Amino acid sequence: MTQIDIRPAISDDVVDIVELLADDPLGSTRETPQDLEAYRRAFARIDDDPANHLMVATSGDAIVGTLQLTIVPGLARAGMTRGLIEGVRTHREHRGLGIGTLLIEWAIAFSRENGCGMVQLTSDSSRTGAHEFYKNLGFVHSHAGFKYPLS
Repeated sequence: MTQIDIRPAISDDVVDIVELLADDPLGSTRETPQDLEAYRRAFARIDDDPANHLMVATSGDAIVGTLQLTIVPGLARAGMTRGLIEGVRTHREHRGLGIGTLLIEWAIAFSRENGCGMVQLTSDSSRTGAHEFYKNLGFVHSHAGFKYPLS
């Protein structure tokens, strides 16, 4: 594998990140890449929030992966802070090369460095391959998730 670097996303990365989010069976039904202004506004909110970290994995100048990590303080478990991982994607031509693992390892290390007692994530029930990926990284399938759409 070529050199992979992980760095914070910048506004110029939004188009590439949206393409990653939309480039799978679920994302193609949920994302609207033609509405870039909505994604640019979302990026600005994320970028302005010190608890949010939108990261990209790069190979040379190409963005080959992304994830978002949010540091969430809590009262439960004696005030445990958690790292919440969202939007993990690897470019289709770079899957299976360890990029997802590097991103998750970055998120775990960053969470630990920032006082988190655990990291957690959700994965759509149809993403069975992703479930195996997370289990192989040491994640435990311990909870059932629920969502309530507001729009």
